[in-house]
Amino acid sequence: MKKSTIWLLTIIMAFSFLGLLFVQIMYMENIIKMRNEQFSEIVKRSIYGVTLTLEMDETKYFLEQDLNNIEASVLGNRKSTKEFEYSVVSPDGTLNYKIQGNWESVKVEPRNESNLTDLSDRYKNMQETLKGQYLYQKGLLNEVILNILSKSSDRPIYERADSSLVNEYLKDEFENNGINLAYEFAVVDRNGHSFYKTKGYNQETAQDVYSQVLFPNDPVNKMVYLKLYFPKKSDYIFSSIRFMIPSFAFTFILLVVFLFTIIVAFRQKKLSEMKNDFINNMTHEFKTPISTISLAAQMLNDDSVRKSPSMLQHICGVINDETKRLRFQVEKVLQMSLLDKQNATLRLQEVDAHIVISNVIHTHKIKIEKYGGVITSELNAEDSIVNVDEMHFTNVIFNLLDNALKYRKEDIPLKLCISTRNVGVDKIEIVISDNGIGIKKEDIKKIFEKFYRVSTGNRHDVKGFGLGLAYVHKLITQFKGSIHVESELNVGSKFVILLPLIK
Repeated sequence: MKKSTIWLLTIIMAFSFLGLLFVQIMYMENIIKMRNEQFSEIVKRSIYGVTLTLEMDETKYFLEQDLNNIEASVLGNRKSTKEFEYSVVSPDGTLNYKIQGNWESVKVEPRNESNLTDLSDRYKNMQETLKGQYLYQKGLLNEVILNILSKSSDRPIYERADSSLVNEYLKDEFENNGINLAYEFAVVDRNGHSFYKTKGYNQETAQDVYSQVLFPNDPVNKMVYLKLYFPKKSDYIFSSIRFMIPSFAFTFILLVVFLFTIIVAFRQKKLSEMKNDFINNMTHEFKTPISTISLAAQMLNDDSVRKSPSMLQHICGVINDETKRLRFQVEKVLQMSLLDKQNATLRLQEVDAHIVISNVIHTHKIKIEKYGGVITSELNAEDSIVNVDEMHFTNVIFNLLDNALKYRKEDIPLKLCISTRNVGVDKIEIVISDNGIGIKKEDIKKIFEKFYRVSTGNRHDVKGFGLGLAYVHKLITQFKGSIHVESELNVGSKFVILLPLIK
């Protein structure tokens, strides 16, 4: 799959996930907004119901008070001072009925029953009786209303709206409207001074306070207000959107899986490219010695060459050198197979790091001097006994020196230095530094990856498969040590190895 195709799929999936998250968030916000509006509407309706109930209680209070006063007046005087009397007179002036009323009863007394000869007259007289009763009731209610308007606001708020009574009315209203949530309330005047409040009411920390005038008909300067809020309103609102949590969880899981898939796709793409480069490099590395050996074999078939001892010796030397070169490249490939085996067999033993380093320096000295370079050693570690596989540890030092030789500057003689020192009491530090071309910052993090080769322009300008440093890193890790590189472009590189000592 092309890298552009992977990027296209990544962009499409990214926009899809963003769109899905946007829709979910907008849906959740709309639900929260709707639930807030529904909750506020229910609370306002419940508080208004409380105010109506309190007004009805106050009306009942004044009505009972007026009736009590009337009853006391009737008991004190046989005939009430508030008696009334209506007469029903026929067209000829004859008195038919007399309606007498007081605060206890309405009495209708017939005066001339003989004149009521038909049903129509009886019906009319009954209407007059009901009218008298209506006037009586109306007068009573008017008096109660006047008392409410003139005297109600003068009553103490503790009598008009007792705290326990208000709490009971609120609880009943909320239960009837389906709200079973703890609340705090206070009754305050227009200046905010509270007459009474619940224990948990705190004006400073209160949020989303609902306010309602308890007695709307009171004068403005005497109005009292009911302030109410719900401390756990947010929990109540968000409890209604808990079903969205699994949706977000599954979306997050899909996002993680998608990102993992994209990372794996790019990694596989990169590995594929690196393996293709490896095959190209290996083909190039094998092609040259094979061609040389083939050419030398053809020359051996020539009788004139076989008759010349010097030429024969030269051709044999060429074949031997190219065979060694092929064997070295094959070993590199075998090193790659070692990297893929998690349980590679190592023959760990006590080895003197100084001896191994000295042997590798001796092997490389002639090659380095051939290119006009120089190699020095400063083996200052007092304790250099480490637990490693001697062959593989030798290959580690060999690979690092070989890399320094490959990536040298063409116009400046190579200067290579190997130094050792003890770090603490249980580690040895091995530093291999050079004045080569250096490594770019973006390449430093990748040089220990398999098949990775720092490009210098031409793919085949530097020999190798990109396995050397990956091999070095894996082995140092298996030796329970660590390796890192410090490098600056066009200045040089320094590889630092830390290995545990054997006491």
